Order: sequence, then C-alpha cells, then structure tokens
Amino acid sequence: MSQSTHTPSPNPTLREKARLLSASEIERTLVRLAHEIVEKNNGSANLGLVGIKRRGVPLAQRLATLIEKIEKRPIDVGTLDIEFYRDDLSTRGARPIVHPGAIGFDVTGRTIILVDDVLYTGRTVRAALDALFDHGRPQRVQLLVLMDRGHRELPIEATFVGRIVQTTDAEIIEVKLEEIDSKEQVLLVERTEA
Repeated sequence: MSQSTHTPSPNPTLREKARLLSASEIERTLVRLAHEIVEKNNGSANLGLVGIKRRGVPLAQRLATLIEKIEKRPIDVGTLDIEFYRDDLSTRGARPIVHPGAIGFDVTGRTIILVDDVLYTGRTVRAALDALFDHGRPQRVQLLVLMDRGHRELPIEATFVGRIVQTTDAEIIEVKLEEIDSKEQVLLVERTEA
C-alpha cells in the first residue's frame, strides 16, 4: 500500500480525518489570542511567556512578537523542556518529565503565560507548573493552548484557548508548525488497526 503525499505521519496506523486549521487560520487564531492576553492582563507590563517544548516554544515566540506590536514593548519569552517517558508499558499513556534548565528570565513576581500546542489530560501542564515554581514564584500563571481536545485527568483548564475540539480516545490532534515541521496546519488523525 503506497502512502499519498498528504499523509500526516509516516506511521501507517494513523489516518487523517480532517484539517482543523490551515496556516492562515493558525495566524488569525494567534492574533486573536494576543489581543485576549493584552485585554485580560490590562497590557503587557510584568508579562512573560514560557513555551512548553516542543511546539509551545514557537507559539510563545510568535505570540510575544504579536503582543510587542500591540503594546510597543518587548516581552520576555522562555522555555520549559518536557518530554514523555513510559516507565511501564502496561500503564496508560506516557508520563511527562521535565529536563532541568534555565527558563531564560526571572519568573518571580511576574504574570507568566504557559504556552502549549494541545491540552489533553493535563499531565504535561502539571509537570510544567511544578518546573515553573522550581524557578521562582510567579504572581500569577495563566495557560494558553492552541487546541483543547478534552479528556482531562486533572482539574486543569486553559485561560486562553485557540479552539476546542472534542475528540475520541482513538483520535489525535497533530499540530504542525513551520519552525519544527516545515509545514503549517492542525490535523485531526485517527489511530487505526494496523
């Protein structure tokens, strides 16, 4: 069976169901979110954005650029490095771990916006919050996600959401960003039996 050029992943057990956002729709969504951040925080004074690796980082950088254009002042942008591991293949899902490293600026007393591409169970955000507080004590922490797909396992909700898409457990939201993937789109894909 040959794969077509629009297949979202080299993994043959994933099937593309729909394109949720095009490149221009991602851009419009980020512009809207930048305005919401400025409005909710009465400007950008004391604001810092922290992207959760991988795709939260370019999203945070893009949002900072948009906010700088609105507010005419620079915005600090940092990074939290989180990856997933499985300590027991019989456990449900991978667990997030945080790699130590500097965020890139002092978070103490600041309003910090954690930025991630997809909110799912909430475990990544919980790990990111723990890591963030290891770096200092922010005055306030807000969460921004491009996509919220439901299925929360922890009581975590985003302050700023690009789009909410209810998914099944077999569906996955794939965010593709130019900086990492050399393409720009958000896809809904589904696991199929191999």
